Amino acid sequence: MTPGDNPTETTTGARRPLPRALRPFRHRDYRFLVASMAASLFASGLWIVAVVYQVIALGGGPSELSLVATASSVGLLVSVLIGGVAADRLPKRALLIGVEAVRIGAAAGAGALAVTGALELWHLAVIAFVVGAAEAFFFPAYSALLPTLLPQDELLAANGVEGTLRPIAQQALGPALAGALVGAFAPAIALLLAAVIYALALVALVAMCSVPVAATATGQKRSVLADLGEGFAYLFRTGWLFASLAFATLYVLVLIGPIEVLLPFAVRDQTGGGASSFAFVLAAFGVGGAVGSLLVSSWRMPRRYLTAMLLLWGAGAAPMTLIGITDRLWVMAAAVFVVGFTGAAAMVIWGTLLQRRVPPHLLGRVSSLDFFVSLALMPVSMALAGPVGEWLGVPLTFVLAGAIPVFLAVAAILGWRLPRDEVAHPLDPAPAAPDARTPTPA
Repeated sequence: MTPGDNPTETTTGARRPLPRALRPFRHRDYRFLVASMAASLFASGLWIVAVVYQVIALGGGPSELSLVATASSVGLLVSVLIGGVAADRLPKRALLIGVEAVRIGAAAGAGALAVTGALELWHLAVIAFVVGAAEAFFFPAYSALLPTLLPQDELLAANGVEGTLRPIAQQALGPALAGALVGAFAPAIALLLAAVIYALALVALVAMCSVPVAATATGQKRSVLADLGEGFAYLFRTGWLFASLAFATLYVLVLIGPIEVLLPFAVRDQTGGGASSFAFVLAAFGVGGAVGSLLVSSWRMPRRYLTAMLLLWGAGAAPMTLIGITDRLWVMAAAVFVVGFTGAAAMVIWGTLLQRRVPPHLLGRVSSLDFFVSLALMPVSMALAGPVGEWLGVPLTFVLAGAIPVFLAVAAILGWRLPRDEVAHPLDPAPAAPDARTPTPA
């Protein structure tokens, strides 16, 4: 076979480099980790929708569903900081295996109780709390595991893969299959299938090679509170991290509530649309996130990575103002597509930035602090959005939600002198200038 017969080789026999977004897939353990994550996200999409309809099947309404959802959120919130400590102390693959085992037991238990007619609402609330508490260990362990599997210059692509899979598997395919199963059979069938798919995620994790736990900086065992204190101390003394997390805190507070609470009213009152129109706008947001994650994974890490990240978040929220002033559905969809695109692109940079600049022995705790801020303020933002929307009006609320992040991003960039920091701490070397003395090939 000639070299030209092999699509990975050139006529000179040299292998063509893989596209940047695909380079992490060269590594065996990463392939198993991604397969596990994809299965887990897909099963979670099934689980979320199945639980909703299982509550309804038990005769529950909005209040009962809120109880179950709140139980899951409380479990997540009370455990996430401990999850960060565990990710820094314990083998990360073992933590992920433990999370999947809990998910399997929860979905199988709920499904079995439902099939036998023994399931009650309080069972679902307890199971949801346990699942939420277990999931608090997943994100810190996953974030801290990636740098042990991949070279630093492939972390951006790997985070882009995760950002692409999440909306596709968890927010689209999983719920779609759950809806079909609930309609054709019963919520219990979707719950049991979720357990089976979680088991596939567990199998992929078991197939990975064992990843050793990193030693702590002191090599001594300390209390959980001391470890948490070390994480907070690092946050407060590290300017770029504090500035970015402070901005993200206010960003979540300003933006999430209007999207989650007020968007359906904007669609109804300004465009005359109903549920299908609202679903169309939400789909545009999810598609934007997937495209943004996929595209940024194909790029190099920006040299001005802090500035780029904060401007993607801040200026990327500006199209939200259009929702407040338009009566066209396609304009709303285009606006949220841009917000989803820029937000997901910034999130991929942020995850990579943590993995490359935070010391490995602190990465789990810092990731959990990031997660904790988002979890803590999302419900606050949603609780405030309704009263603010009634006081100012939905259109003005969206105008402010789009404008405020722009000023917050500029304030963070200038106030903490982030351009100086990113110049002093480059993540990727600048491309070498061609040597004028070296002759170029004819």
